[in-house]
Amino acid sequence: MEDPAQLKEEGNKYFQANDYESAINSYTKAMKLTMDKSLQAVLYRNRAACFLKKESYAQAASDASRAIDINASDIKALYRRSQALESLGKLDQAFKDVQRCATIEPRNKNFQETLRRLGAKIQEKLRIQFSTDARVQNMFEILLDGNSEKEKREKAANNLIVLGREEAGAERIFQNNGVKLLLQLIETKNPEMILAAIRTLSGMCTGHKARATAILHLLGIDKICMWMAVDNEEISMAVCNLLQVITDSLSGEGEKEQHGKEAALVLDTKKDLKMITMHLLDMLVSKKVSGQGRDQALNLLSKNIPRKDLRIHDNSKTIFVIDSGLKKILKVVGQVPELPNCLPLTENTRMIASILLNKLYDDLRCDPERDNFREICEEYIKSKVDPQDMDKTLHAVQTVSGIMQGPFDLGNKLLGMTGVMEMMVALCGSEREIDQLVAVEALIHASTKLSRATFIITNGVTLLKEVYKKTQNEKIKIRALVTSDKTILYSVASTLVNCTNSYDVKELVPELVQLAQFSKQHVPEEHPKDKKDFVLKRVKRLLKAGVISALACMVKADSAILTDQTKELLARVFLALCEDPKDRGTIVAQGGGKALIPLALEGTDVGKVKASHALAKIAAISNPDIAFPGERVYEVVRPLVSLLNTERDGLQNYEALLGLTNLSGRSDKLRLKIIKEKALPDIENYMFENHDQLRQAATECMCNLVVNKEVQERFVADGNDRLKLIVLLCGEDDVKVQNAAAGALAMLTAAHKKLCHKMTQVTTQWLEILQRLCLHEKLEVQHRGLVVAHNLINADQELAKKLVESEMLEILTLVGKQADDSKKQHVINVARECLVKCMDYGLIKPFSQ
Repeated sequence: MEDPAQLKEEGNKYFQANDYESAINSYTKAMKLTMDKSLQAVLYRNRAACFLKKESYAQAASDASRAIDINASDIKALYRRSQALESLGKLDQAFKDVQRCATIEPRNKNFQETLRRLGAKIQEKLRIQFSTDARVQNMFEILLDGNSEKEKREKAANNLIVLGREEAGAERIFQNNGVKLLLQLIETKNPEMILAAIRTLSGMCTGHKARATAILHLLGIDKICMWMAVDNEEISMAVCNLLQVITDSLSGEGEKEQHGKEAALVLDTKKDLKMITMHLLDMLVSKKVSGQGRDQALNLLSKNIPRKDLRIHDNSKTIFVIDSGLKKILKVVGQVPELPNCLPLTENTRMIASILLNKLYDDLRCDPERDNFREICEEYIKSKVDPQDMDKTLHAVQTVSGIMQGPFDLGNKLLGMTGVMEMMVALCGSEREIDQLVAVEALIHASTKLSRATFIITNGVTLLKEVYKKTQNEKIKIRALVTSDKTILYSVASTLVNCTNSYDVKELVPELVQLAQFSKQHVPEEHPKDKKDFVLKRVKRLLKAGVISALACMVKADSAILTDQTKELLARVFLALCEDPKDRGTIVAQGGGKALIPLALEGTDVGKVKASHALAKIAAISNPDIAFPGERVYEVVRPLVSLLNTERDGLQNYEALLGLTNLSGRSDKLRLKIIKEKALPDIENYMFENHDQLRQAATECMCNLVVNKEVQERFVADGNDRLKLIVLLCGEDDVKVQNAAAGALAMLTAAHKKLCHKMTQVTTQWLEILQRLCLHEKLEVQHRGLVVAHNLINADQELAKKLVESEMLEILTLVGKQADDSKKQHVINVARECLVKCMDYGLIKPFSQ
């Protein structure tokens, strides 16, 4: 058994050492072991002191109360409880405790000062409370009085909004029947009053779960949705914000910490959140809802239903919306504005609905969930196809078109449904302009897949040309032209991908091939003309035929024609054409460098990576001023930096580093751009790589970057191993790594004397490494080593003394005494300058020739 008194002393020591958690543990153990009331009181009092330090005020007040229960005149316990109660906002109770302390020790100045301070705080709180009540009442009187001046009403409305954002003000409005009065303001039908009331309600609900729940039920979700449905953009957005704030508060997001208030017990916010979701879904298909209101309902669903982080397992909200409301979202997507029975829409409504579909589809976790999503879509589209009712059929085609703008893969599957593509092409031949417009729009989205593009070329291009010639409607003309050009452009890009073999091919593992042959399974063989030599010949012929100029023209095509999928195909072709370093000059000369930049910045993720890799290949060996003239060179940096991560393969990492090395050697403006793109941490990581080429490329890149002052400051800063890494890399066996690291070290030690001193402290091997550099067989490495020695000697006499007292003096003497030689004169001169400086310090005497 441990001794309670000893545990108490142990706790006191922990407390004095600021280890409050250990002190609490010791006091708690002692409490369990003692029945001595006076000792218990001391332990509770001491533990209260620990909780005060940890800002656990409720626990501090509780422990102090237990000590007071044992000894009512325990002055320390009373004062500690007073401190805890003050922090909890219970000023009147805190005042009473200090008052008792002052009665017991009337001469204690600390108690008297605390009494004065608490008294003043209580008076101020009462003054604010009463003045706030009066202000709230006065504001509502002005706002609800139809005869009050406009200026006064506007001022009162703004003051009310500000007050609603403050915790004290929000609570006073709420307690003074404010919600009912705000409701009266909304019912005045005056837009300014409505906006003021809604914005005040938003402030009152922010970060307060209990108040948000109460306001939701007092107003009613029906009324809130009705206000959001009005055809007034400002009011609709304000109500949307109110609903978002309520949703955040019910979900516990942005909840404010309420000192001195017990959080109200809210039993089931999930039920209220579900109710909000159901009403938003109902708004989507109601004709009473304005286009603005529908947009806001879609935006709220888009923001609050899909998971914000896919690592969260629970996607039940998405599943609920798909089961209860997917068909309602599809109805919005399929609306045709030109038809008489169309729901009220804005220009953006269908696109917002497509985005929501995409987010819901991306939030699904497994194939059965995605299959369910697809089946609901298929069932909905089939229910709308009616040969006897062209308007319904038009709605079906418009729905497919909308899905193609959302979850693209799903849209492609739906295009494969029997008769869908045929229906689109057939509608082009309709006499009604609206049929042509919807059909051509759908064909634009459908033409991004090669199989669909081939179908359109075979069955629809002639028809599209006829539509273009006959129609007077500019919208249809443009779309027909775009569809034709888009389809052809995609087909050309696909053909070039096939010619250059730049599609992704899974590498066949020899062991698996043998296993498949053993089990008599078919193993696909490489076509003879897909072999490397044949592909290389085709690439050379394409380059000779001027394919780069054609590709550059295709990249400049209108964004409506050049889809993300086509961009990806063009990026693949460019990458294949850049494979041979000898061809990169031709590619640059014909504008390939400029054409690659937009492909690396926009499009599919795969396309951007392929284009960035092609840019890296060009940037690695080309003169940046010629390859990317003018300001374009700065746009190349981001794509190259994007290749510096573990998701990319080693070749992409390596060539990106080579490209950045080339760019960083051009100007400080480019070096700053590389730093702004946050490339430094990645480059430093690759300097640790086991792969020789990656380590070499990263070190060479850093060698160029250390010219920049901002990079130098990172080396100067305390608490990092950057300089140590450079020094150790100087001792590597790889000559190229050594050379680059020595160059970086020479520039760093020349720029900052502090780094000269730091170099001698980062590793005990520094002198041995420096000596090896100064004796290196490669003149370039030797020169850089001698420059480092020169920097150290010039930085400080003590550093010079360290070098002179080592074998470095012999090395400098050996190099400096050599006869003049034009090939290595720069090396000899640095050694001689070192010796002269040492003589100036009086560390060595002149030597005779």
